[in-house]
Amino acid sequence: MSDPRDRQAQVRIRRAPKFSVFIVLGAVVGALVTLILTSLFPVDPSVGFGALFGYFAFYGVTAGVLVGAITALVFDRVLARRATTVVAAIESVDDATTTTATAEPTADERPASPTRAGENPTGPAPSGEPPLS
Repeated sequence: MSDPRDRQAQVRIRRAPKFSVFIVLGAVVGALVTLILTSLFPVDPSVGFGALFGYFAFYGVTAGVLVGAITALVFDRVLARRATTVVAAIESVDDATTTTATAEPTADERPASPTRAGENPTGPAPSGEPPLS
């Protein structure tokens, strides 16, 4: 019962980090580090804390994005070495979207009928004989 379209292929399975998560997390950490460092030093009254934080956040967020991207690249390289190669079967599946007029209704389309205790709600048990039509 083997179909000639069925075949096997070697595939590599590995985990990969989501770079966007590392970059966004790096930007957030960079902004928090900038906020902490800006609040540790005295503020120039002519400039104000908000402007000073905004100016240094430019550099802190950029550095955080860079550190996050480098961290994701390092994780990607480490996880690429741990990849395994497995054999996978490639199977072709025909599209079964066409229906015929003689198709039986599905369970959702059948009218509901009351059942007595001990009866099988889906009908009699199969006996091995074809049903009479």
